[in-house]
Amino acid sequence: MPWLQLRLAISPEQAPALEDTLLEIGAVSVTFMDAEDQPIFEPDLGTTPLWSHTHLLALFEANIDEDHLLAHLQLLIGGELPEHQLERIEDQDWERSWMDNFQPMRFGQRLWIVPSWHAAPEPDAVNLLLDPGLAFGTGTHPTTALCLEWLDAQQLQGRQVLDFGCGSGILAIAALLLGAEQAVGTDIDIQAIEASRDNAGRNGIDPARFPLYLPEQLPDGQADVVVANILAGPLVELAGQIGECVKPGGLLALSGILVEQAEEVRAAYADKFDLDPTAEKDGWVRITGIRRR
Repeated sequence: MPWLQLRLAISPEQAPALEDTLLEIGAVSVTFMDAEDQPIFEPDLGTTPLWSHTHLLALFEANIDEDHLLAHLQLLIGGELPEHQLERIEDQDWERSWMDNFQPMRFGQRLWIVPSWHAAPEPDAVNLLLDPGLAFGTGTHPTTALCLEWLDAQQLQGRQVLDFGCGSGILAIAALLLGAEQAVGTDIDIQAIEASRDNAGRNGIDPARFPLYLPEQLPDGQADVVVANILAGPLVELAGQIGECVKPGGLLALSGILVEQAEEVRAAYADKFDLDPTAEKDGWVRITGIRRR
């Protein structure tokens, strides 16, 4: 079934009232999009900030009268409509379209991330099967790619790994497939814990090699390798805790950091770690180093 999409150029202040009004007059969905590629960095907990220039997309059934829709909306808001555009959208197999967006990806020399519905391009390589889902971490984001490329370049045989903020489990599972003896995962989101467990099972990982914990359940101990692909604010705030998780002589990899945030994060870890030059990809960075003995 085709759909009628109404696009409105709005300010954040207009969003709540317009969303309610559009749903009231029959919109089946309302979505907000960034109109100018403006990033929002680390919003406060409990808030849902919008961009200074936002596009509101409202989807209606195709048989609705366009002129009547616009007139009704203008009457309800009591003034002129914001800049707007109406567009007919043909229906499609949304699930198939979504799946087609995810193709196998290679990281470094050995590692492939392969959506579970795809055949592995190199069956003899290290292939991590992944179902992209709600939890962050599919390999498509530069921060995840930076961490996967780094892991692929390490000698992980027999090592203990901690994935701090494990998301989908992609980094911990990659480390295990690359030879790590055990990888511990921790995340504040129970959905991430469940996604990590599911993805580990999909890759034949023995649960004993990949224990998963909420932060308050994380046992004491230190790992040979710690990866934390979260955000710059928490990385700085938790620098003491994360740093203590690394054994003397152990390796640390941090990501989820924008270029302009790199120096602040480096400074938070410089007292305990000999840091490598910062690696950059598409405006995001990875910071790695060795803990001093």
